[in-house]
Amino acid sequence: MSPGDPYLTFRRVPADLDRDSLERFAVKLRAAVAPQLDFHCLITTDAELRRLNLRFLQHDYATDVLSFPESNDIAISYRTAVAQAALHGHTPEQELRVLTLHGVLHLLGYDHQTDSGRMARAEMKWRQKLSLPTGLIARAAK
Repeated sequence: MSPGDPYLTFRRVPADLDRDSLERFAVKLRAAVAPQLDFHCLITTDAELRRLNLRFLQHDYATDVLSFPESNDIAISYRTAVAQAALHGHTPEQELRVLTLHGVLHLLGYDHQTDSGRMARAEMKWRQKLSLPTGLIARAAK
């Protein structure tokens, strides 16, 4: 990624999505949470997330967000984000922000499955500072 490149790429931009707002959030996220991390986020389909999940993690199902630390890339399923937003009572844009934060924390080396709550604490701290709804780790704990 070179200076001026967008932080977000969409396979297909939904007409009702505020892309500029999400791009501004990604810039803010980098400045606040990960100033040393030049990340990129792909918003794509369930099918592509399933292919990536199978290829890299050997899990044959779609998921909401995947992180690839070797390339500083994040992939998010738009359809899953929309469904999760409806389930949790907030907008798709808010859910995409939650998922992007989660992905960035993974890029920074956090792993909620093995780090004894470090990622959960970091996610909660940044959700509060960034005015985001409940995150993935908190949802899973319920």
